[in-house]
Amino acid sequence: MSHLRTFGLWSALVAVSALLAYGLHAAHFPAALLLGPMLAAIAFGVTGARLALPRAGFQAAQAMIGCLVAHAVTGSIANTLADDGFVIIAVVLVTVAAGGVVGWALTRLRVLPGTTAAWGSSPGGASAMVAMSEEFGADPRLVAFMQYVRVVAVVLSASLVTRILLQGSPLPAGPDQAAEAASAASVFTTLVVASVGAAVAMALRVPAGALVGPMILGAGLHAAGLVRMDLPPPVLDLAYAAIGWYVGLRFTRETLRLTIRALPGILVATFAVILLCGGWAYALTHLLAIDFLTAFLATSPGGLDSVAIIAVGSNADVSFVLAVQTLRLFVVLVTGPLLAKWIARAVPGGAA
Repeated sequence: MSHLRTFGLWSALVAVSALLAYGLHAAHFPAALLLGPMLAAIAFGVTGARLALPRAGFQAAQAMIGCLVAHAVTGSIANTLADDGFVIIAVVLVTVAAGGVVGWALTRLRVLPGTTAAWGSSPGGASAMVAMSEEFGADPRLVAFMQYVRVVAVVLSASLVTRILLQGSPLPAGPDQAAEAASAASVFTTLVVASVGAAVAMALRVPAGALVGPMILGAGLHAAGLVRMDLPPPVLDLAYAAIGWYVGLRFTRETLRLTIRALPGILVATFAVILLCGGWAYALTHLLAIDFLTAFLATSPGGLDSVAIIAVGSNADVSFVLAVQTLRLFVVLVTGPLLAKWIARAVPGGAA
């Protein structure tokens, strides 16, 4: 009976996800195939469905998105870093500092313990933050809640901003919308790149290795003209949905019960970080020859995979967005332990 119940719940989740994705697509929202499943999964999670996407499925989806990004940006991330390196570093540091200030404020106001607030407010690398947080004395359940609330808020706000800025403009034909048919050989090559890149990166313990490995390997090979990267639309659709389900199903009734007292503070902190990054994005448009959508997506404190999906499906400069997001992911993972310790020690009275 349990297997039948699980099958029935998954069938219902897929059906609701498809309906929401279709509605969002009809409303011309970017990343509709990510947003629809994510919103459906949140509803199922908080109502006690007790479903979970296997970790391997999430990693496979990340590998597909890594190949999608590699196809879109080729080797231009390196050129972008070389041309605008100083500004990109400044963008990264401002975003990380914003997360640190919010974590300090949450601790100072006794909303959350210091280490938990620090890890939960770190901008980027949600799954890595959750995995690392417990080793440094944080409550991984609260960290997961904070991280995924922020990911959902960033995806929704970024999609809304993209929708507003693209009002009346047709969405560009991204790799998943290309008219050209993917050949069997190029699809097979892409799957090999995804498998090898993810396996090597995860073996080397690279942060977000399932995503970053295929992205770097694929971009290098594609830029050099050694391979052609292609993925059939159904594969990408499933990858989008899998990431949405993985994030959404993390929102369970038990997690909400644990965090109900801290929820107002978490929401204020989440939108404070988004607004701070939005203000910095506006400033960037006066420093660089980039549009606001590109700047907003680059500074958005969300997941690399989610922002990549939105960037590829919009008119944004994907190279700049991914250069900033990738660099910030590594900076956050390096500075996370130091920031957590500083926040825990900086607030008196045993807040940590």
